[in-house]
Amino acid sequence: MADKPEEPEHGDLAPRGAEPTFRPSPLEVDTKLSIAVDLPPAPPQEVPEDEAAVAIDEVPVDPGFVPSPTEPTTTSVAIVASRLATGPTPTQDTAAGDGVVPLPGHDSPDAFAQSRRDRLRGEHSPQPEPAAMLTADRLLEVNRKTRPGPEGPWQRFVYHTTFRTVNLGDSAKVRARKELDHRIQKQFEGGTRFVPVLTRKGGVGKTTVTTLLGMALADAREDRIIAVDANPDRGTLSERVPKQTRATVRDVVHKAASIGGFTDFSALVSRDETRLDILASDTDPLLSEAFDENDYNVVADLAARFYSIVLTDCGTGIVHSVMRATLQRADEIVIVSGGSVDEARLASETLTWLEANGYTDLVRNAVVALNTATHATNLVKLEEIESHFRSRVREIVRIPYDPQLAAGSVVNWKDLKPLTKLSARALAALVVEGLPAERP
Repeated sequence: MADKPEEPEHGDLAPRGAEPTFRPSPLEVDTKLSIAVDLPPAPPQEVPEDEAAVAIDEVPVDPGFVPSPTEPTTTSVAIVASRLATGPTPTQDTAAGDGVVPLPGHDSPDAFAQSRRDRLRGEHSPQPEPAAMLTADRLLEVNRKTRPGPEGPWQRFVYHTTFRTVNLGDSAKVRARKELDHRIQKQFEGGTRFVPVLTRKGGVGKTTVTTLLGMALADAREDRIIAVDANPDRGTLSERVPKQTRATVRDVVHKAASIGGFTDFSALVSRDETRLDILASDTDPLLSEAFDENDYNVVADLAARFYSIVLTDCGTGIVHSVMRATLQRADEIVIVSGGSVDEARLASETLTWLEANGYTDLVRNAVVALNTATHATNLVKLEEIESHFRSRVREIVRIPYDPQLAAGSVVNWKDLKPLTKLSARALAALVVEGLPAERP
């Protein structure tokens, strides 16, 4: 046999046709290069004080630890929407077994606002809708026949001239009126709202402001509004509307046990063209002092059964027992001030008395009606009076002079000057905005 060819030593060339092989030298294999650099120690990290104040200590947690019954534990509860009030309610066993907690307030039509939007997009809602969701704006197709005609002389002319094909929309004046109507028509839930109208000085137009406020509310709203004359010193509120009965608050107190419905109660009040109901005070001065706190509570409880808003025309005696009962029920107050120096000062002192007797919240939410029809109004700076009250109450409204109001007799809403009605409606809107929309 031929001898095995010897392998070439390191550095020799490989045979022809073979891949060249390069072997590292012993120096390259055994030698390692290392570099040492001396650096200064890193400074300790400081935690800011604000982060250290809210830092959570690291505590080891044992996954197998079971707390004792005396230690507090947490429980996960599934939250789902409740069913409609008209539908079947879950039984106690089902609620206890499934751990389902219904959300309050989901039985109202507002709870289905999202489902209505989804349904308009073609999505199906798993929950049944109440009948209140079948509104006209949802069901009627907006076209030339269903779209209401515009208001305004020029807008209506174009609308009828073009055979109802061109609708320019309402005028700016009409849009402002509808916006004010929308503010006054705010809906309430949870009982009657009480609004006393008061001041410490007589003759500033407190009864007039009560009448204007009640008419503006009754003219724009669909619910019932009543104004109660709680003046123990022979009030004149009933003289501002056509009298339909001679009954007074005293009759309501005497017949309280026999009043079973609104028909019985409405026979004791007078109603004007705006649907405002007026309950008169005692006309006999010997009996008027007998109307006290307990009597007012009887009248207020009955009025709360049939009316959404109760206005109270208070007397000038702010320390009278009727005033105490009125303020205890008040959701908001209206302070009436005249345009003279002493009238404005007494109105401001009324606010001071209320703050000193624990009615600070009522003062901050109050509305001041500045009656500019009183004497010496042209001699004072009304802007300064408004600036003073603006620092103490929520809003101020000026009530202008009107010959019909100055006569002190029956007030006809439709015959008032436009500026007078606008001021009364502005006062009504501000009062409604200050009342709570919901109350337990």
